[in-house]
Amino acid sequence: MTICPCCGFRFEGDLRTGCKGCGARAVGEPLPKPEQELPAYGRSLLLTVTGIVMVLGFLAQTITALAKNIPISFGFWSWIAAAETAAWRLKWIAIPVTFVVLMGGRRIYRSMLETPSRFVGMKHARRGLLTSALVSLLIATLIGVTVPDRLRQRQMSIEAGVNAKIHTISRAQLEYQSLHGTFPANLSDLYELPDPDGSIAAALSDVDQAGYQPRADIAVGPTGKARRLPGGTFRNASVSPASEDQSAAGLSFTNYDLRLPGPDKVLRTEDDLLIRDGVIWKVSDPDLKDAPIPARAPARVGRR
Repeated sequence: MTICPCCGFRFEGDLRTGCKGCGARAVGEPLPKPEQELPAYGRSLLLTVTGIVMVLGFLAQTITALAKNIPISFGFWSWIAAAETAAWRLKWIAIPVTFVVLMGGRRIYRSMLETPSRFVGMKHARRGLLTSALVSLLIATLIGVTVPDRLRQRQMSIEAGVNAKIHTISRAQLEYQSLHGTFPANLSDLYELPDPDGSIAAALSDVDQAGYQPRADIAVGPTGKARRLPGGTFRNASVSPASEDQSAAGLSFTNYDLRLPGPDKVLRTEDDLLIRDGVIWKVSDPDLKDAPIPARAPARVGRR
């Protein structure tokens, strides 16, 4: 196989007869090969340095993660936890680097195996490539181990955000009741409250007004000609008016239900959440049907 120095075309034959690609011809006899050729060390050095850099990079991230835990512990499980944290931090860097290192290193090492006499440091090159593969496998294993825990933490953060919104609305309801002696007829009335940090507005921004239902416990006298007991006898009747006219007539809301969509983000489904007077329930919870509606003392009618 002859390579033309002018165009790089490869062909079988001699340059003295001319290149089959560009037609160039040799102007003299080819130079004799040197009696001794020094073997190359660049490829083996590249594979060795690559393995060392990957080990040192992962070790540095692990030590950094370990140092952030106060008090610092050098126990076995502390190192494992720090390694998991380091692997998770390096996931977006380690994945492409691992692909490039393993594919490129494998090709370089195979080229060295074809003519081993031309290269030195075959043992170091093999160790460097093996080290890179082991570090990549370790990072992938640690990432895989932490995935379930990360998913649980993500679910916990979502639930914490929902609970924070629910507690903010419940706090606003109590503040409104303390000011006006009644729960609001509509959630939009809560915008009247002082909201310096904007938490109430943020909590109400994506709440469907149709899921809010205030209730009022009013005293209704008994009917018929039954004998009147001393002190009078009354029974409670739960009323859930839907218009503001009744509120304007002096009706005081003492309880409320607020239905929020669940993970499917669709209201009126089985995974909805029901906030009953600040207590969080799941609509699908069988205990919800038997849960009594909290009774409150009649509040003063009207607003201050």
